[in-house]
Amino acid sequence: MALVEGRHQGDAAPRTTVVKPPRTTRTGAYAWAVARIAIGWIFLWAFLDKVFGWGFATPADRAWIHGGSPTTGFLKGTSGNALGGLFSDLAGQAWVDWLFMAGLLGVGTALVLGAGMRITAATGGLLLVFMWAASLPLETNPFLDEHIVYAVVLLGLALTRAGDTLGVGGWWRNTAIVRRFPILT
Repeated sequence: MALVEGRHQGDAAPRTTVVKPPRTTRTGAYAWAVARIAIGWIFLWAFLDKVFGWGFATPADRAWIHGGSPTTGFLKGTSGNALGGLFSDLAGQAWVDWLFMAGLLGVGTALVLGAGMRITAATGGLLLVFMWAASLPLETNPFLDEHIVYAVVLLGLALTRAGDTLGVGGWWRNTAIVRRFPILT
């Protein structure tokens, strides 16, 4: 909130008026909720397709449950990029696969449910920025692609409490664990 000071006609002393920031409208809250669920589904779908190899982005023979590596395809393909040496060396390492898959599942689940929007925006945004950095230089734009756009949307979701509409955000904030560890909001 901002304080605005000024004199009104006939007043000897200045008056202070509290100016409240605009509230998200009901329609806006639903729009953010739909965006939250949609992006959550993108993360969850990537997780499910990489685990089971349903043939969309991941063929069945490369599924994680069949011994495939969820990071190898993308990260090995970055070897010719600006930061490719760093990222291609990480491809296929078990700890990277587990961390990546936990990130996809955790961010996707939290977004769909509407829980922990701040921590989800931070971790999901970090994952997206890493994927963006691995892709540099970009093929179709000098600096902007969907990874950065999604990261900005995640920030908006956190700042507008998008988990409260069509989600469990309000309940989540009031749980004992979140009250004890507010970073989980």
